[in-house]
This record gives sequence, C-alpha cells and structure tokens, in this order.
Amino acid sequence: MTAGRAASARRAARLLRWYPASWRDRYGAEFTELLIAEFAEQPRSWRRAVDVARGGLLARLACAGLAGHRLEPSEQARAGLATAACSMAAFLAFGVAMWAQLTIAWEWAPPSGAATRIGMVAMSAAAALLAVLALAAAVPLFWVAARRAVCHRARRLNGPLLLAVAGAVVLAAGSHHFQNGWPGTGALTGAQRGLVPGGVAAFSWAATLSVSSYWAHPAALAGFPAGEIAWMAVSPLALSALAVGVAGMVRRADLSPRLLRYEARLAGAAGAGMAAFLAGGCCWVLADSSRPGLFHAGAIDVASLAVMMLALSVARLATGRASECVLGSRPPC
Repeated sequence: MTAGRAASARRAARLLRWYPASWRDRYGAEFTELLIAEFAEQPRSWRRAVDVARGGLLARLACAGLAGHRLEPSEQARAGLATAACSMAAFLAFGVAMWAQLTIAWEWAPPSGAATRIGMVAMSAAAALLAVLALAAAVPLFWVAARRAVCHRARRLNGPLLLAVAGAVVLAAGSHHFQNGWPGTGALTGAQRGLVPGGVAAFSWAATLSVSSYWAHPAALAGFPAGEIAWMAVSPLALSALAVGVAGMVRRADLSPRLLRYEARLAGAAGAGMAAFLAGGCCWVLADSSRPGLFHAGAIDVASLAVMMLALSVARLATGRASECVLGSRPPC
C-alpha cells in the first residue's frame, strides 16, 4: 500500500466513525473504497464530510430504532425498548433530583402555593408508579439474561449483565452511604410535615447529587467534603453503566415475543407516568418559580425540565416504534 493510499484509508476510517459499529461491519469495507476513490478525485470537500456525518447520524438513529428504514420486527422492538430504557434513565436522573429538592423543602415547611402542592403530589405518585414499573420490567429481563448467560453460555450477555449489576450495586451502596447527609434530617417537624418517607427522600437525594448547579460554582463546590464530590462524579457513571447494561441485555438477549410484548406494555405505561411527572414539575416551576424560600425554582430546574421533555419525546418515539412491531397497534413493520 502506497503512503498516499494509507493516508486516505486513515481519513476514511475517521469518517466511518460517524456510523455505528454494526453498520461498519456490514458496509465499512465497501464504503472505505468509495471514499478513497473520492479522495483521489477531490482531496478536500466540506460537503462530503457533512454528508458522511449526516448519513452516520441517521444510521445511528435507525440502529436505535428511532428513524430511517425499519429493522426486522424483533430487532426493531429490541432497539426501541433499549433506547426507551436509556431515555427513561436520563429522565429519572433529572426528575428525581428535582423531586428530591421538593421533599427537602416540604420537610421544613409545607408549601403555601397550591401549584407546588399539586405538582409535588403528582410527581410523588408518578415516581412511585415508575419505580414499580421499572422493577416489574427489570426482574424478568435480568432473570432471562442471567439464565441464558449461565445455562446457554451466551457470552455476549456477560458484559451487559455484569455492567448493569455493577452499576446498580455502586449506585445503591453509594446512595445508602451518603443519604445520612440529607438536608431534610434537621427539620424539627419533619415527621408531621413530610409528604414522602424520610428514608426514600434521603436515598433519592443522594442518588442524584450530581444534578446540581454547584458545578457552575467551583469555589462553593470546593467547600464540599472530598468524598461527596467524588460521589457526585461517580454516581452518574454508575447510573450510565446500569442503563447501558440494561440496554445491552435487551439488544443481545433472545427475548421471546411474549416477553417483548410485556416489556412494550410496561414501557408504554412508563411513558404515561413520565408525562404525569413532567406535568407536576412544570406545574411547580412555571407557577411558583418566582416565590422566594425553599420552594424557589432555579435555573437548574428549568434546565432539568428541558432535558426531561427531550427524554420523554425520545422514549415515546422509541416505545411507539417498538409497540408497532410486537403489539400490532399500527400497521405492521
């Protein structure tokens, strides 16, 4: 291989990174040759780079079950459910952080505004529903993945399964350790005023410590204990490991049509719960955000709402495309 062709091959390899691994395995060699030929005719072209990037992003969306040509029905269902799981994890990370903020304020004094009361009740009920649905979805999925990894020696499931278990263990252990620093503990009348059990609120607060505006104020953040700062950095990694592991199990496990239908129905119900949670958050932020005091909504809450809206939109799209294949709610794939 000449030096010029080797350089062109390296350029082509860099451009191919826009595409998902599955696409590169199938079409990478052919597309590389095409790019090398184009480099010989036109060494530099920003339009070509933009077209490749656009095509790669569309391919990634199609691989995630969100756009483009539909996959095979079972693969489309698994891709949609995996994407929905990751979107729901992002939604809960920001949503629970907002909810935990309100539980702390309620421990110290009940809100005076009706909008805050309504929003908090809606968010609490939706959070309980989402927790039940998540548990109902995770138990059979972990059981099937673990059984097939052990009994059928499906090595491709080992990585996602171990990643999900490790993420869950780290998140649970770390949150349990740091929940003792929950700010609501000092409330004098918390037993009478708390809407949510103190242990649940403290655990949720510790699990979402990373969602904080203190990241934008390094001087204030430096006053935190070193262990707490380390946990604020580690906890989102643990949650990401859990979400990616679950998504990997959904994509790689040979789930039965019955289990896919079950998971799709739970995902649809979770979408409704997310919408109710988001409505409660909007009710608080938009109606009572200007009021001073513990229930005041800040910029981090507005940003959290934006992230939650995006996550809900992605989850609903992914769940809808998955449900079309396994539930037959729309024309078949």
